Amino acid sequence: MSSPNDRDDFVSYPAAILDALSAAPERTAVTTADGARITAGEFRDLTWRLAGELIERGVTHGSTVTLLTGNTAEALAARYAAGLAGARVVGLYDGMSPETMARIVASVEAVLVLVDGERHAAAKELLALPGLPPALALGPSSFAEDVLAAAARQEARPPSVRVRPEDDWCIRHTGGTTGIPKGIRSLHGPYREALEMRFEGAGEAPRYLACTPLAHLAGLFADAALLQGGSVVLQRDFDPGEVLAAVEREGITHLWLLPPLIYRLLDHPALPRTDLSTLGRISYGGCAASPARLRQAAEAFGPVLYGLYGLSEAQAITQAAPHEHSVTGPDGRVTVGRALPGVEIVVRDPSGADLPAGQQGEIVVRTPGMMAGYWKRPDATAEVLRDGWLYTGDLGYLDENGYLFVVDRIKEKIIVVGGHVYPSEVEELLLSHPAVAQCAVFGVQDEDAAEHVHAAIVPAPGERPDPSLIREFVTARKGRIYAPEGVHLLPSIPLTSVGKPDRKRLGAMFGG
Repeated sequence: MSSPNDRDDFVSYPAAILDALSAAPERTAVTTADGARITAGEFRDLTWRLAGELIERGVTHGSTVTLLTGNTAEALAARYAAGLAGARVVGLYDGMSPETMARIVASVEAVLVLVDGERHAAAKELLALPGLPPALALGPSSFAEDVLAAAARQEARPPSVRVRPEDDWCIRHTGGTTGIPKGIRSLHGPYREALEMRFEGAGEAPRYLACTPLAHLAGLFADAALLQGGSVVLQRDFDPGEVLAAVEREGITHLWLLPPLIYRLLDHPALPRTDLSTLGRISYGGCAASPARLRQAAEAFGPVLYGLYGLSEAQAITQAAPHEHSVTGPDGRVTVGRALPGVEIVVRDPSGADLPAGQQGEIVVRTPGMMAGYWKRPDATAEVLRDGWLYTGDLGYLDENGYLFVVDRIKEKIIVVGGHVYPSEVEELLLSHPAVAQCAVFGVQDEDAAEHVHAAIVPAPGERPDPSLIREFVTARKGRIYAPEGVHLLPSIPLTSVGKPDRKRLGAMFGG
């Protein structure tokens, strides 16, 4: 049997998904947030037709298509269609300001913006800015041509474009210290291989509920479910009551959630009376989890919790199975699991020397799904990719049995629901406000270990900034995920011994 990365007979990930759908075209493959059920054959034909239309309109191998989309069947079809045409895909995330999205579109040299029915309002704001490429709507709209209506005249057949394993399939953007977030280049070959990994507990034909953005990790799990002969149920966003109802109604086998979202399920009054018998796996990760809440979740849901540690730059690195949640280090910390198949993990000191078990250092990994680099950022790429290894910027240690423990982040980064926020990025913006003389942005963990953005501000002489207006200022220019939930006015910013803002001290001061 050929490896998916063999060059001569490589099948791209979207082509492989549509092949899997063709195996049973009458079965339901996608259930929309409105309850519409789309068969595998219908979804396949929609995607093939859209790919043909995009190619006819000049989308070619190596071009870039941006998606301003929510959790819709049209969003999935557009992503696959662009991939079939040989184009790389760039998602414009909810929570980004129009200006940030415009800078991303320009930086990736996009030839097209595709918009679904969930993002019309954001699209109108974005398209009002200068220098944008043409936009097409995935359905009726008041501002762009309906490309799906045009695609209906295309023949439903796979395009003849050859996609290679080393081709970019997407650029994912993360936070950064410049005006444009760093773009992470992911390749077709490694991504196709990652999708074939079976998720223990999800079932032979996974039924996956996408209740977090498809533009983030939910998209990977949706792709994997469809490739493995399963199906996807879509929800517009996370609502704990609706998630519980969907698990029972739709026979969901697999969920992906950040820990704070698991806590919201635990606190919902419908949980005790909800039938969760089909649910075999809750994958979680993305930020620190509260050990006490994880124990509560294990009691409520049963042995279905699978912790994942990974990075956008490396995909999944470790997994902690349900029985491994009891593995703790000498400091009482719960393990994030052991290396997944094909993944290598070492812990190194600042000189680059490997450290023995139990000693803390930077977590360094080598994975099949490692990024090809940052888009047009050779400097940033060279900082983290060295001699085939990815330096994660996370501090941790391995025990003698290969269990990994993540202690802290070497690089300043606040992980919030919806993405990553780099403090310096928000600080730079706050310093442009006339009422701000000095500032420091830091993360505060709540009792459930979820992080929130806070800002300490030294007011300019004669000024007293209104916290609500500061939040509005940041939201308008950067997006809502960057807006500080807590704004604290101080006479001075506490500093470390080397003169840097003491973010840990600030976090302790305002974390209660």
